[in-house]
Amino acid sequence: MATATKTMMKPETAELFARYVVPNYTRFPLSLVRGEGSYVWDDQGRKYLDFFPGWGCNLLGHCPPRVVEAIQQQAAELIHVPNTWHTEAQGRWAQLLSERSFGGKAFFCNSGAEANEGAIKLARLHATDGRYKIITFKGGFHGRTYGATSATAQPKYHEGIGPLLPGFSYAPYGDLEAVKKLIDRETCAIMIEPVQGEGGIRIPPDGFLNGLRELADEHNLLLIFDEVQSGCGRTGKWFAYQHSGVTPDIMTLAKSLCGGVAGAAIMTTAELAKSLRPGMHAATFGGNPIAARAGIATIETIDDEDLLTRATALGERFRKNLAPLVEELPSVTELRVCGLMIGLELTSEGSSLVGECMERGLLINCTQQTVIRLLPAMTLTDAQVDEGCEILAEALRGRGR
Repeated sequence: MATATKTMMKPETAELFARYVVPNYTRFPLSLVRGEGSYVWDDQGRKYLDFFPGWGCNLLGHCPPRVVEAIQQQAAELIHVPNTWHTEAQGRWAQLLSERSFGGKAFFCNSGAEANEGAIKLARLHATDGRYKIITFKGGFHGRTYGATSATAQPKYHEGIGPLLPGFSYAPYGDLEAVKKLIDRETCAIMIEPVQGEGGIRIPPDGFLNGLRELADEHNLLLIFDEVQSGCGRTGKWFAYQHSGVTPDIMTLAKSLCGGVAGAAIMTTAELAKSLRPGMHAATFGGNPIAARAGIATIETIDDEDLLTRATALGERFRKNLAPLVEELPSVTELRVCGLMIGLELTSEGSSLVGECMERGLLINCTQQTVIRLLPAMTLTDAQVDEGCEILAEALRGRGR
């Protein structure tokens, strides 16, 4: 695999971005032009092993054949129609998601933030007695729109944009007693990621989600699971909540839902679905024919290739490769693995490590400043896991012990 250098892209591309694109992203000096499986190539012809494909959206890898075929076929037939008409694909997609989760119905939209906005609205609409408050969790992340940002209990995302949407209170992740203290007569819901993603691959303590379910039932609250990052098979089950046996009332999905195409969904019970009555909520492009066909093809690929089993096996292979680093290197303090959600906790900042690995031909992510986050594809080979882990290990060793 070619090693990247400091000058990594065509200068004319950089100039286009500098002149015409809003600089709200910190972009790497890299222009990607092609992807296949867990590899991508830049405009200089260099090849990279991608352990963070599509920011977690490409759970099947880049350009999965069945998804590509479905998109190509659908684009030649019908690209978009409003939701005032029916399409067979949207109905079939909803059925497949319902059958693999807790039954009920789907509302389709375009992104995780949109799905979470809809879930917040649904919780408040359903509470016809005027209750409106929602408890969320420190370290959580729910999106960049106003309601989703307000639900995100991280002060860095609130700077300079207040006042936020009222009604949110924040509990420490994993602290059931703190949640109990926050419940009052105006509380309508609890909203949580069953595995925190952007928060650093935080896995809840045993019994915590069960405790939340009991609290929700006791106080007539809705339990909302944000599975934007953890859903659709990433953890080795269709949805992360299935590891605990705790069923939510509302679940939000996005990222890998459509194999890399933009698409998102709210799953909820048939009874709760009645509260999203006509005129109360919508998404112009939600459930469009291309997203629907891509979503169906993604589910069919996972089923036909037994990729849930594969995701579990790959997670254990990552654990086997990376766990020794906790003992070997004082700079590595903890490894957290839930299927193909992998977090490596460091004692110091990890952003420079992302650049070092990129120069060695491996793409990774750092979140929360000190957590190396990997969200690889469930189509990885064993050899690719071993190769990437070795690159990461050597980069860590190169920083000193």
